[in-house]
Amino acid sequence: MSSPQKASTTNITFEKKVWITVKILILTIAILLLFQSTFRIFLLVLAGSLIAIFFRSLSDKIQRFTNFKEGVCVGISIFASLVITAGLFWLIGAKVQTQITELSETLPKTIDYLKNEINSSSLGENVMNRLTSNSSINKAQSFVGKFFESTFGIFGDLYVVLFIGIFFTISPNIYTNGFIELLPIKRQQKGKQVLEKLNEQLRKWLKGKLFSMVVVFILTAIGLAIIGMPLWLVLALLAGLISFIPNFGPLIALIPAVLVALLQSPTMAALVIGLYALIQFIESNFITTFVQKKLINMPPALIIISQLIMGILTGGWGLILATPITVIVIVLVQELYLKERKS
Repeated sequence: MSSPQKASTTNITFEKKVWITVKILILTIAILLLFQSTFRIFLLVLAGSLIAIFFRSLSDKIQRFTNFKEGVCVGISIFASLVITAGLFWLIGAKVQTQITELSETLPKTIDYLKNEINSSSLGENVMNRLTSNSSINKAQSFVGKFFESTFGIFGDLYVVLFIGIFFTISPNIYTNGFIELLPIKRQQKGKQVLEKLNEQLRKWLKGKLFSMVVVFILTAIGLAIIGMPLWLVLALLAGLISFIPNFGPLIALIPAVLVALLQSPTMAALVIGLYALIQFIESNFITTFVQKKLINMPPALIIISQLIMGILTGGWGLILATPITVIVIVLVQELYLKERKS
């Protein structure tokens, strides 16, 4: 073959390689963009799965004590959970509504009070000028908008999550078997084992987290009532609910409590900070430690890193569900990589 022909063949081969590389790059970018745009749907499905795990756990306990049929126990668990939740809100609704109204009136006054105290010094005035500048406000609004952004709005998300959870609870085998059928025949048994392991770990984590939330609510309510803190019930409920988010939840719950306490006195604010720190210490070193003994090992730094990444990329849902996502990733790595490597 002459040299011109060899050069022509080489050019054609090089062009093919370039086009193949470009196509692979475009396909990769398209997959990443699709994953980013649909990841919120995965988060909603995960939240619905956690609700289904809760309903199923309650159903198993009902069946263990009553020997009723599975379908009856599932119906009782769903109906009883919804009725009890509605009943609790109805029983304390008037009190909480009153305190929420007071809180909405108290917080602006407290913020104005803090502004006046900070502006009384030259250093504080400079800080306030920087914080209230247009650029700072725009950045804060952008962050808040990104953080609390959701696919269908918060109520739409909750509606979708609830019904996904109910559907998963009623007929979980349809979805698990359908997923397993998509796997190669040789990997279906392994896929079933991985799903069972995920269900076991997520169930244990959820039980421990719900127990921790109840303890935080009770301790916070008792502590705030003892020190004579106003709005103690709504603040305790807020602390219990937000404690579902590890690490950052207690800090978020502390902010409104300190603002309300500052309106009473600096001493009250100091007592509230001390109380929340004590409860966080008890929750982290005793309750969480007890729960972690029954779970896979999750390094605290890994949870914080996953929360930061998920919170920035996907907003509130990502921050809330960062820990169960970490559980899922650890189980998948252990079952699909580490155990396979040792075998």
